[in-house]
Amino acid sequence: MGVSVGVRKYGDRNVIDLSEWGRPFARVMARFLKDKPISVIQVTNLHLLLTMFCSWLIVDDQAILACFLLIVKGVIDAVDGELARIRERPSHVGRYWDTVADTIGLIAVMWAFGTLFEWDPFLTCALILATLFQYSLFNHYSILMRSLGSGDTTSRIDEREKPVAYPWEKQSNVNLFHTIYLMFFSWQDRIIAGLSGKGSKGLVFELTASSSLGFGMQSLIIFALALSENLEFLPELILGVNMVLMGLVFLRSWI
Repeated sequence: MGVSVGVRKYGDRNVIDLSEWGRPFARVMARFLKDKPISVIQVTNLHLLLTMFCSWLIVDDQAILACFLLIVKGVIDAVDGELARIRERPSHVGRYWDTVADTIGLIAVMWAFGTLFEWDPFLTCALILATLFQYSLFNHYSILMRSLGSGDTTSRIDEREKPVAYPWEKQSNVNLFHTIYLMFFSWQDRIIAGLSGKGSKGLVFELTASSSLGFGMQSLIIFALALSENLEFLPELILGVNMVLMGLVFLRSWI
């Protein structure tokens, strides 16, 4: 259940991105919002609020509804990027805030599952860290593929150099969010970059394999676990299956 992504996100690179199944819906929503007085940041805020609501639903033992809404959240999460591309207004602030919002949402959702299933706090922390790394792995190859295909450099593998603000955003805001990103998030990107090799030809295997670890695909799997009443196997999925897949991606990148 992937999308062969061509002329937009990855330019002329025809790759199968398993987490992009919601991209067509996001494009429709972005086209609808194109001329509306709604900013990209407001869209990001919306999916953060929806994630926090899902966390409350999980604690309230409404996991199936929560997991369904997390799928909806994944589609909305793609709208902000599509809206920026349609309006031809990429944003460094938006890029950093999207990462911050996703991380806050991830921590809230994992904390909620930990409360529901009475996980040990160390297990909850391990699941959060493992999920951050799997998202970072997918982001690593997605950024590389975007730079090769469409030339999009709003997101970078190495964010240590402060970017210059676009004309439609303030440099002071970019500086603030860049500092926040460096303090709390850049460490995982550097670890993933250090573990990755030069990559296979065209990076097709790495992008497609790691895309199964992206939120879009993972949200479908988690919803399936909720429907089958098997959500207690989330640790085995995240610390078992997903970590093995990450290992295969790293191995392929070095061969």
